[in-house]
Amino acid sequence: MGFPKNRMRRLRSTGSMRRLVRQTSLNVDDLIYPLFVREGTSLKEPIKSMAGCFHFSPDTIAAEALEAASLGIPAVLLFGLPEVKDQTGSQAWAEDGVVQRSIRQIKQAAPELLVITDVCLCAYTSAGHCGIVKNGKVENDSTCELLAKVALSHAQAGADIVAPSDMMDGRVHYIRECLEENGFYETAIMSYSAKYASAFYGPFREAAESAPEFGDRKTYQMDPANADQAMQEIALDIEQGADIVMVKPALCFLDIILRAKQRFDCPIAAYNVSGEYMMLKTAAQAGLLDEQTAMMEVLCAIKRAGADILITYFAKDVAKLLKK
Repeated sequence: MGFPKNRMRRLRSTGSMRRLVRQTSLNVDDLIYPLFVREGTSLKEPIKSMAGCFHFSPDTIAAEALEAASLGIPAVLLFGLPEVKDQTGSQAWAEDGVVQRSIRQIKQAAPELLVITDVCLCAYTSAGHCGIVKNGKVENDSTCELLAKVALSHAQAGADIVAPSDMMDGRVHYIRECLEENGFYETAIMSYSAKYASAFYGPFREAAESAPEFGDRKTYQMDPANADQAMQEIALDIEQGADIVMVKPALCFLDIILRAKQRFDCPIAAYNVSGEYMMLKTAAQAGLLDEQTAMMEVLCAIKRAGADILITYFAKDVAKLLKK
């Protein structure tokens, strides 16, 4: 017998051939670039726990957002660090809060850039939890009421999309109802629907100064062992008015992304979180792998699993590479 007629290497023979038959492609339009903003002026301070990332102040963040827009990145995701924290996280919905001022600055500098805002209380409360703590427990419904106030304040400041990341039951309903009661019918909700209690958030918690004062977040974030429950969480958020749903983290939960894409007819976002980002950065700095190649391989895997939207600290690096 002769050699089999099907030689799979034929379609890998050159770079042009590989491009021609490529089944998954990254595009700059897929990207969301997360940014950290804190009180102060003229700030662009390196974040120790996250190489290549910075704390900006409201007067400097617009320049970074404008650079992202110039690279073709369609959206930024804002995380705020207030100067003062309290039991209710009241700075989260202050009209002159750090995020609210940053939204206005960015929208003035880059009107076409989508501004997405993280809606949570963890960075704003003295307890460092994603909700209001009473008697040592995180209260659900009273937290939802405050989250709706936060989302409304962001919409009033000009946010295009609000992104609740707290994992309280029913918060999408509270937010959607509040937005519509106040005339913000077109403000979209990107819900952190399947957000797992993951070890990969460590660098972010230092960057956002949002580590819990006591205990952990396992009573509201999902158990990493559960997959079916993620489908239920996503279904509930869509029913309550979410326009985009998210799986977080991405790499350990590619199966969840795949199942979500197969089951739900809405955009699926995936968050390539700080721990995943820093694993590559640290390995590259140690000379163990090529950062650029590994970055593209990881993000391609997330896209291949079914993510329509990639939230990643590599966004600018990817955009620059795709422009070449």
